[in-house]
Amino acid sequence: MKPDIEYIEKLARVLADNSLTEISIEDGEQAVTLRKEVIGVPAPIAVQAPVTQTPSVQPAVSEPIKKGRSLTSPMVGTFYSAPSPDAEPFVKIGQMVKEGDVVCIVEAMKLMNEIESEFAGKIVEICVSDGQPVEFGQVLMYVE
Repeated sequence: MKPDIEYIEKLARVLADNSLTEISIEDGEQAVTLRKEVIGVPAPIAVQAPVTQTPSVQPAVSEPIKKGRSLTSPMVGTFYSAPSPDAEPFVKIGQMVKEGDVVCIVEAMKLMNEIESEFAGKIVEICVSDGQPVEFGQVLMYVE
């Protein structure tokens, strides 16, 4: 499977715009690592070839419980569950949301970015706490 060049270019922009030195993403079928050298000379961005999984004998391990669809952070920043410290959170566990509903805020570079649900369903888990730093692609919550 050939990697999506547009997706890799977006990751490279995130790397450059957020003063990161490395981003690694793995989705089971492929893995991409972008690395920026910080020595005096800029180094080329390395892209790892897709990982092909070969069957192997492994000890029985219980499968993780399927929690629904994940809502991930589109950027590096700070997670906020409510519009202000004294306000009610945008969503709570068990609450139904529609596609486009604001579910949280990620603050990046002093800008408050409202994060909207990408699909309708019930919030089954909120994976980060208020004020916690989050990474690009980190799961914020699960919707089922």
